[in-house]
Amino acid sequence: MKKFTKILLLTGLIMLTTQSFAQDSNFYIYLCFGQSNMEGQGEIQEQDRKVDVRFQVLQSYDCSNLAREGGKWYPAVPPLCQCYSGLSPADYFGRTMVAILPDSIKIGVINVAIGGCDIRIFDKEHYLDFDDTYKEDWFVDKVKAYNGNPYNHLLQLAKIAQKSGVIKGILLHQGETNTSDEQWPNYVNKVYTDMLKDLTVLAEDVPLLAGEVVGEDNDGVCAAMNPIINKLPDTIHTAHVISSKGCDVKEDKVHFNAEGYRKLGRRYAVKMLEIMGVL
Repeated sequence: MKKFTKILLLTGLIMLTTQSFAQDSNFYIYLCFGQSNMEGQGEIQEQDRKVDVRFQVLQSYDCSNLAREGGKWYPAVPPLCQCYSGLSPADYFGRTMVAILPDSIKIGVINVAIGGCDIRIFDKEHYLDFDDTYKEDWFVDKVKAYNGNPYNHLLQLAKIAQKSGVIKGILLHQGETNTSDEQWPNYVNKVYTDMLKDLTVLAEDVPLLAGEVVGEDNDGVCAAMNPIINKLPDTIHTAHVISSKGCDVKEDKVHFNAEGYRKLGRRYAVKMLEIMGVL
């Protein structure tokens, strides 16, 4: 029996050692989730197609048009969310991070977002109450693409990512569908807390950055949500809000345009770098 116990201990040490060598502490991973603005609605232009190879995306699911396979790392050439999504805040978040951080650091993102979704579709206990927020095929198909469970899909990708690098933060852009819902910070707190627990990471090591929706300065349709978003740090002490003021928008006054996403993404990066003590 003692011999068997020793063998188990030795096996465990070997596995732990192998895992530690496989994981690159200089590969910083960021989880991105939310609704249509995190999906990315910006036109992908020629300037967006060139990217530093130090910026990588973990492909969310198979996209034959992009020649990418779900669960594998690729240079972060947009789109970073779905097969036919557009430029998003994640794009210029990652580009800014690698531009400022030392050459030894790589940045990886995972983007799981669903246009039109209620934040509670990412609640692992209540997501089935919100998987048909809109009955139209476009919404149902987006949920199906994440195997009907967006939270679990993001979680499984994050666990794959943890084999390669270290999760350093979470980026959220959501709120339009929950406009005027004062309970939104509590809903976000539930999702965030579950993520930390399920990934065995600490809040102090994995801050949450939440972006404002299109604001009053751009006649945003959902601008009334911003005061609620700005209350998030009162509920989550490791949460930080990213201003959308001055970010260019589309005619619908709900989505940012390409330049707006570039500016918003850079702001996410600057805040993360400030938290890290780099800026």
